[in-house]
Amino acid sequence: MGIEDAARRIAAAGPSPARVARDPVNRPAIRDWLAAIGDDNPVYERDGVAPPAMIQVWTMPGLPGLHDPADPLRAMSGVLDEAGFTSVVATDCAQTYHRYLREGETVAVRGRLTDVTGPKRTALGEGWFVTTDSTWTVDGEPVAEMRFRVLKFRPGTARPAPPPSAPIRPVTSPDTAFFWDGVAAGELRVQRCGDCGALRHPPGPACPWCGALKPEYAVASGGGRIHSYVVHHHPPLPGRRSPVVVALVDLDEGVRMVGELLGVRPDDVRIGAQVRAEFAAGLPAWRPAGQRVLPAWELAVTPTVVVSTALATRDFQDVHHDRDAAVRRGGKDIFLNILTTTGLVQRYVTDWAGPSAVLGGIAIRLGAPCYPGDTLTFTGSACGGEVSVSGRTAAGEHVAGTVRVAS
Repeated sequence: MGIEDAARRIAAAGPSPARVARDPVNRPAIRDWLAAIGDDNPVYERDGVAPPAMIQVWTMPGLPGLHDPADPLRAMSGVLDEAGFTSVVATDCAQTYHRYLREGETVAVRGRLTDVTGPKRTALGEGWFVTTDSTWTVDGEPVAEMRFRVLKFRPGTARPAPPPSAPIRPVTSPDTAFFWDGVAAGELRVQRCGDCGALRHPPGPACPWCGALKPEYAVASGGGRIHSYVVHHHPPLPGRRSPVVVALVDLDEGVRMVGELLGVRPDDVRIGAQVRAEFAAGLPAWRPAGQRVLPAWELAVTPTVVVSTALATRDFQDVHHDRDAAVRRGGKDIFLNILTTTGLVQRYVTDWAGPSAVLGGIAIRLGAPCYPGDTLTFTGSACGGEVSVSGRTAAGEHVAGTVRVAS
């Protein structure tokens, strides 16, 4: 039976039988998770609830269930293993929390296969993307849902990695030096005619209204509205991860200026929306007005972090604790699993939002693997009840996602 036929057969079978958690929700397992993640949020001890990002942990199959044919993801993985696609890495995870689990509750999960796409050429190798949907219940009450995607790929078929390229830097001329000096000083400078006082952008030697050759500048307030925008998908931009939103902004001072729009998904951009100037990596950029910037957080990723968090999440895939196996399967070392990354995103947001924050969901996608020796730096921004999070290493963006927060 071919891969497509097997996928249709497994999908047609519908949801799997309920897999009941090995143990009820319990404090020792919660403490192990918190210690591995480094999360000291007191709400879990105080209120007797489990961290929401632990939802998948309770029903992880453990070592005996790594090849459980009743699990749609395991069944499809077995088909792909037989076809030579023996390596696996998680790529996307979107969790929705209807409520937090309480100590003593026993949770069960049912999953179904929703999509199998391939073969695809990826940076890791030729492979197939497998997507499943899961629902967790307590006594029949739905408490959480998740859409989960993995890439099953054939080891040894990776494309050669292109050499890293530095971000494109601006070219400075005598006419524009004042502008870039302002960026370095954290000021948005607009050229002003020293004769008639008219503002103009982009800069030039002569005033287009009166012709005077007396350029000066004014410091703009940094506020404006989106006049137009484009979403750049391809080709890749050095130092940027696509898609990139580039906005043309009407400044409050009456001139228009172009820059990257940060902290907003392409589908959420609106013409006329208010923005504020921000300076990122030596370039002017825009951010939606009212958006709050979270302080950066750096995590030194050691082998102990990788292994301890994998064990705390009951993930026994060998690529997370066995370096030789990880290399055989196409990696350069063991690496963080997606359950850990989800937990770190949760920790970053709740550390900022405070113990009273209640999370309604976490949706992430993974990029560059995070290996021992890396420093994982989290940054984020919040607007309303949604927090956008990015976690980067020297190799690029490891994780990007959003967290829904209610206080």
